[in-house]
Amino acid sequence: MAPSRSLFRSSTQFSKPLRSFATSSESAHHNNHQENHKYLEPSSYVGSWVTPKDPKEAEAKLAQLRRNYAKQVKERRKEYIHEVELMRLDKQRKDEAKREAIRVANEERRKLKAEAAKVRAQERKIADEEFRQTLLKERAEKLEYWKMKLQSHEEKKKEKKELLHRQSSTWVDEPELEKKILESIVDTTPL
Repeated sequence: MAPSRSLFRSSTQFSKPLRSFATSSESAHHNNHQENHKYLEPSSYVGSWVTPKDPKEAEAKLAQLRRNYAKQVKERRKEYIHEVELMRLDKQRKDEAKREAIRVANEERRKLKAEAAKVRAQERKIADEEFRQTLLKERAEKLEYWKMKLQSHEEKKKEKKELLHRQSSTWVDEPELEKKILESIVDTTPL
């Protein structure tokens, strides 16, 4: 029990300097504020009251002071209202200018986006056209290649037929005939 009390006491001792530091910083701020504060000129009303001997005169003077004070307060309120209205109008004008600037910027950004989309669409269209032309060219080349192959194959067939016609027109011996037939069969069969 005793050690915990000593710990408690030491922790409270640590918290005290923090409090005193906080109050000293606050007082330093307060002192600094007092040094930098600018006071208004002394009012002519303060200390200007001279007590008249007649109570009615005092009452009249006091009523005049109240009227003057009420007039001054009314004027100050008008000035304040006027200043607040000017500030409101100025803020409104600034807000409208800001909104207009944002609208113009958004409109410009939309235009730029639309132009970029048009450019991309044109590039895509050109690329598609190039791709289509390449495909057509490749197809034409393949078709030409197959036509050539077919034509050469037909020519070879004609040549073989013609050769066979020429060879068949000549007299061939029996053993030689079998050999020629076998060769022609082997040559004509596809692999």
